[in-house]
Formats: sequence, C-alpha cells, structure tokens
Amino acid sequence: MYKKALLILGLCVSISSCTSDEENPFLISSTQVGPLKKEIRINQLDSIFKNDSIVRQTSGPQEFRSTDEIKIYSQDGEALLSLEPLQEFDSTSTIGYIRILDPRYETKNGLTVKSTFKDIVENYNISRIENTINSAVVFIDEINAYITIDKNQLPTNLRYDTDSKIMASQIPDDAKIKYFMIYWN
Repeated sequence: MYKKALLILGLCVSISSCTSDEENPFLISSTQVGPLKKEIRINQLDSIFKNDSIVRQTSGPQEFRSTDEIKIYSQDGEALLSLEPLQEFDSTSTIGYIRILDPRYETKNGLTVKSTFKDIVENYNISRIENTINSAVVFIDEINAYITIDKNQLPTNLRYDTDSKIMASQIPDDAKIKYFMIYWN
C-alpha cells in the first residue's frame, strides 16, 4: 500500500510540474502569442507587460498619422514584439497584427523568426503565396500567420516579376524569414 501511494504521489508531482502550452511565455498559436491572447485589448498591455517597456509610436504629423504601432521591449532593452491594433488609435481595440521580433517566440512545431523556408514546409500547410514587389508572402492559416521572404533569396527570374505565381517549390529551402507576422482580424 505504501509503494502504491508513493507511486501515485510521484505521478501527481510529475504531471503538475509539466508546463502546459498556456504557461509557455513564448508560445505562438492561432490565438496566443506569449502572454497575449486574441481577446486582449490595447489598454490591457500595461498590466500584461508590467515588467517590460511599451513604446507607442505614431508615424507622420498629427493630422496625417498612418499607423499606431506599439513595440514591446524586454527589461534588457531587446525588442520582443511589434503590435498594431485592429482599430487604429482606439485603446479599447483588440490586437490586429503582431510582428514577432524575438527568436524565443516559437510555435509548437518550433517555427521562429530564425527559421528557414524548409522549416515552414516541413511543419505547416502553406495556404497560399502572394507575389509582391520586394517579397514572397507565405500564408499559414493554421496559425493565423504570414511570413515574408525577401525576393533577393528567390531565383533571378522571380525577383523583378510581380505577375508570376510563386510556387513553394521555387523558394529555396535555406531562404530566411524577413518578417513573421500573426494576424487576428
């Protein structure tokens, strides 16, 4: 009986010591980026990142402001995230876009800002690829993300052409991520 009780106690301790995905301070999922959840409002950021620095930036003169960007920096001054509200200049708005800046933020499958295109292909279904002037934009609907890859990393025939459809097979495995964005709209 004593051994059975000890075994049960050991199992309980080992189960409770495991961290769940919700507790991972750097987990990226379709509804979470670290401590941020999809339903979080801009006016709640000060309490969520109370130990970090929050810098609110607006671009352009007051009458022509075009963005309401919020950057989160760690205590060490390292850039963690860049956020944009769903509704510009509304503190009660939820978050619309999150740019991942710190490589500690990762998905369950290990995708980070330091990953390559091969990591994306091996772990996720690519929903579509859009061809823009300077980048190939790779959409991963599974995690509400899009990844941009600089066209300088693509074959020469695709670099200056915005009309061609870019296929996943045309992007080199070692192509690096330029921007890792999560969208919640």
